[in-house]
Amino acid sequence: MRIGLLTEGGYPYATGESGLWCDRLVRGLAPHEFDLYALGHDARQEAGARLPLPPNVRRVRTAPLGPAEHDGRGYGRRERRRFEAAFKDLADGICAEPGADPTADGEAAQRFAAGLYALADLARGHGGLPAALRSESAVRILESACRAPGARRGVAAVTVPDQLAFTDQLERALRPLSLDWYGDEDGPGGAGRDGAGPDGDAGGLGLVDLCHAASAGAAALPGLLAKRFFGTPLLVTEYGVQLRAHYLAATGAPLATPVRALLAAFHGRLAGEVYRRADLLTPGNTHARRWQEKCGADRSRLRTVYPGMDADRFAEVGEDEESGDPATLAWIGRVEPAKDLVALLHAFADVRRQQPDARLRIISAPVREPGAAAYLAHCRSLAEQLFPDEAAGRHAVGENPVSFEELGGPEAPTLEDAYAAAAVVVLSSVVEGFPVGLVEAMFCARATVSTDVGAVVEVIGGTGLVVPPRNPKALADACLALLRDPERRYRLGAAARARALELFTVEQNLAAFRGIYLELLSHAPVRRRVTSGVPFAHPAEAHVPGSWADQPVTAAAGAGDPDA
Repeated sequence: MRIGLLTEGGYPYATGESGLWCDRLVRGLAPHEFDLYALGHDARQEAGARLPLPPNVRRVRTAPLGPAEHDGRGYGRRERRRFEAAFKDLADGICAEPGADPTADGEAAQRFAAGLYALADLARGHGGLPAALRSESAVRILESACRAPGARRGVAAVTVPDQLAFTDQLERALRPLSLDWYGDEDGPGGAGRDGAGPDGDAGGLGLVDLCHAASAGAAALPGLLAKRFFGTPLLVTEYGVQLRAHYLAATGAPLATPVRALLAAFHGRLAGEVYRRADLLTPGNTHARRWQEKCGADRSRLRTVYPGMDADRFAEVGEDEESGDPATLAWIGRVEPAKDLVALLHAFADVRRQQPDARLRIISAPVREPGAAAYLAHCRSLAEQLFPDEAAGRHAVGENPVSFEELGGPEAPTLEDAYAAAAVVVLSSVVEGFPVGLVEAMFCARATVSTDVGAVVEVIGGTGLVVPPRNPKALADACLALLRDPERRYRLGAAARARALELFTVEQNLAAFRGIYLELLSHAPVRRRVTSGVPFAHPAEAHVPGSWADQPVTAAAGAGDPDA
């Protein structure tokens, strides 16, 4: 089977969780061939190091979503009218206020989709779409849609600079419409920024059997077009909700309020169209599933597939469940305000008053973002205020019960060492998607105390203690309960490890997608010549000896013949 894997800002250039998942998927499904179609944030990312690719990757085609280069092509009168009609439908769908009337909202979504596909047809036949989206006529159409009756309240105050800023962002988001990825024939050269694959052919999405988007949004847009142009099945996997990420990013973006409102509306409409058109959606947890259902996904086309994680690296720690300091709590993760380390420190102050020998280790990945460094400095300052160094005697040196460490340091050289050092692992977040750190702690047979956010309860499943977020007193009580009861800690840790090995391994993830690929292909029409080694490539009767065409007519088949 030939899979078109669609990514945005990740594989094969990024090494985060998304990139690791894609790499495991490609390597784990080695009998299948993969064509990688990667949308990058800018050319600088593409210039960076690429992950080593396995031999079943036939080609890699990339395109940046940064500033566009003007292609110099303009539209004639007929094409300009087509563009204006299509863009008006798109803009009206974006600007329409989503209200209580589902019929009106459905009509707005249909107009958005009609405009989107009309722009795609225009770009495929004539090009020139980036320049048209930045033209004066596009700005006029957008202004009219923003001031029309029934428009969103947040966009009514849009100004000309706001319109220009939004059309610039919109052109980048719609860049996949103008790419040359939609060919249906192999040929030499011209395959995009990375050119042809190892076999020398350029090809396009018209040649793949299935499009698999690693997220909704811009990454799934080429899959939508392949489905429209060629009828290619589309599978969309979301382990973090892309629409929610866009909403959070827009909140902190240096853009005017009307521009942020327009961007949020566009991404909402695009996500809804992806969810409605995908043949199958595989959310990574119930939290993501609820978002998809609310945005219009059909429940019958939703199938939860948990992300696969490498359990082997934690096997040694997990088998020694009684290791670790019995008085030590550990927080392990990425430092940011959403992790609510302030509440954790206040909770530990309560723990310390009731159990003076308790310690808290805050172990983080190396801090790179300036905002994260400032938040970490604030947490260090708070810890110094809450826990002044106290010495046992007049000539002794005091020690703070809270330590701030970095992974790779002398105290926690590896992630496994970080989990092995503590008796209880704590998660204090106020916002969380899929809690990767909790799964790692479960692989290590560690008892956990977590806040009830995101997919935490779904992941823990009764093998850890869960408390409300922003409640230091409840967090402290749960930590004390486990620190004072070793037998309960070991029992919960063993149950957590068994649950993680059953649900969250790479093997279960690969098995799920191996079956999903075959299921989707079985419902899709054959659009290219199949080769040997492809499952179900030929009907069963093709393997029966003899020629079926020369067999005599059966009685049932010849019932209309008097001589039969």
